[in-house]
Amino acid sequence: MTLPLWLSELNRTVSACTRCPRLVVYREQIAREKRRAYRDCEYWGKPVPGFGDPEARVMVLGLAPGAHGSNRTGRPFTGDASGKFMYPVLHETGFASQPCATNRDDGLELRDLYITAAARCAPPDNKPLPQELVNCAPYLDRELECLKNLKVIVALGKIAFDAYLNYQKRRGQLGARKLYVFQHGAKYQMPDGRVLLASYHPSNQNTQTGKLTRPMFVRIFKEAARIADE
Repeated sequence: MTLPLWLSELNRTVSACTRCPRLVVYREQIAREKRRAYRDCEYWGKPVPGFGDPEARVMVLGLAPGAHGSNRTGRPFTGDASGKFMYPVLHETGFASQPCATNRDDGLELRDLYITAAARCAPPDNKPLPQELVNCAPYLDRELECLKNLKVIVALGKIAFDAYLNYQKRRGQLGARKLYVFQHGAKYQMPDGRVLLASYHPSNQNTQTGKLTRPMFVRIFKEAARIADE
């Protein structure tokens, strides 16, 4: 797929970002040291750009790249347990061309869906600092402004949920924050006309404990597709 100019430029800018010294050190250290299972792989080791259909009506907003997933492969939710849980669901619900995501050249295409994250670099313990999220926010703003067809934002976890609320706040469109409570399956009509749909993050911690099951996740994306078609 040929990307529009704005998205190609944004991806280049994101990939070269060094705004957060702590994350630069961490992502590059991980890329050098590697996990034993991936010692023969060349790690991406840079900020991870968004991925998907520039005409998408649905956005998946995640937390941050996994140290040995996206930080290794250079594509959101690719090469880690979260992606192994999510992409089969996206395939089942019609958003992905195939159920598996292993690397940037595996032929996977997204249909009517764009995936991005609140933080673009892998953070220690999967916990970006508040200032790091602030530093990354302009990239999310750019995507939300330029993906003109977006109707649904699927926020995976509370940090992603809050990242979208903060976007609304920066635009001066958010009223009382307390009206928007994160819980799985929560749905809010936002001031910008889009719908914010909340889901637990498909992390190992959530999927292995049964906090998030496959049927629960399928329902989220079926609902996103239904809203997009309204």
